Amino acid sequence: MEHQGLLKLVDNFFVVFHTALILFNLFAWMWKPLQKWHFVTITLTFASWIILGIWYGWGYCFLTDWHWDVLRELGETDLPSSYISYLMERLFGLQFPDTWVDAVTAGLAVIVLIASIKVNFFSKNSQKH
Repeated sequence: MEHQGLLKLVDNFFVVFHTALILFNLFAWMWKPLQKWHFVTITLTFASWIILGIWYGWGYCFLTDWHWDVLRELGETDLPSSYISYLMERLFGLQFPDTWVDAVTAGLAVIVLIASIKVNFFSKNSQKH
């Protein structure tokens, strides 16, 4: 029972931390004090998706992989390939086609990467440093 309780705690940690990271990746480029950190996290996200994706499959996220290990130990099966799909279902009870979720996720990620590059390297404020 104690092991199950710890696994549930880790599961909840992943939901909170991973969701916070996703929200940070989506919105932190907008706030000047976080722009440099945003560039780091969005770059690391793309590195995981693309570089680690060479070995583990396109869009690979080590946080998702670790969370799936915890959920499997808790008896979960039929986990989706997308963490966003998982969150939409777990938090809101919504299900969307995987291809749609993947396309929206990748599209938004590209948009915020471009926004981060712009605010970090091409805005008037970034050129004063």
